[in-house]
Amino acid sequence: MPMLQFVAILSTTFFTGAAIYINLVEHPARMQCGTGLAATEFGPSYRRAAAMQATLALIAAFAGFGAWLTGAPRAWFSGAVLIFGVVPFTLLAIMPTNKKLLDPALDRSSEDSTTATTVGPPSRSSQHSWFRRLECFSRLHRLVLRRNRSSNCLAASE
Repeated sequence: MPMLQFVAILSTTFFTGAAIYINLVEHPARMQCGTGLAATEFGPSYRRAAAMQATLALIAAFAGFGAWLTGAPRAWFSGAVLIFGVVPFTLLAIMPTNKKLLDPALDRSSEDSTTATTVGPPSRSSQHSWFRRLECFSRLHRLVLRRNRSSNCLAASE
């Protein structure tokens, strides 16, 4: 297998593995930890995962395009387009939710995402509000995972 095809498959597979881990392990665990811990853990976890996954998606896309340009079948181009599509989808669909979740002025225990931090224990309904924001993040992330699996299948079919 030529080097560009190997790099495309390897980086796409790592991307998929990370997305599966986030959806099946990290996010469900975060949701069980309570509002305070979930809010504290989300920021650092998200920043690290975003850097890793953006890098993997771009490496996979460019390697897939390169493989196609050097004579690989059209499926490599299709796979590259699918994995590259994760980048604009993330910027347009997922980033607005993430900005709200990462806002330092956001009261992680508040019903309203624009309220400043308050003193006192969070109510049960306000905890659910913040969890709903995290659940929205998780649903959007699952869409990225589905698209990426399609990219992997196209590359593997050749």
